[in-house]
Amino acid sequence: MPLVEITYSPEIPEAKLRELGSVLPHLVSVAVECPEEPYDGDLQPGDVELRFRQPGPYDRFGLDLLVEVRSKWFPSRADNRQERVDLLRTSIESATGIDDVGVYLSLPVAAWSQSD
Repeated sequence: MPLVEITYSPEIPEAKLRELGSVLPHLVSVAVECPEEPYDGDLQPGDVELRFRQPGPYDRFGLDLLVEVRSKWFPSRADNRQERVDLLRTSIESATGIDDVGVYLSLPVAAWSQSD
């Protein structure tokens, strides 16, 4: 279950943010798909959590869009994490038309539990 934090420039229109919110769960799921957590294309509530925020007054932010993804570490994810993050950035740019995008993929050793 990836956790995704999106920091966006105030210049990005609300319609673009809505579009990003609708495509990002799928794009992230494709990017972190692995044998231990396969992606079947049927996202359910809680499968990918998104948090949007603008930079605060003391933040130093030089991108139009920063997408930070945290997803549980598995060897198969870690082996090609650069390819995964490059694919996700390119997919976000293609889907939204935003061209100043940074993506950070973190794969911590973690556990997850969720109510049914």
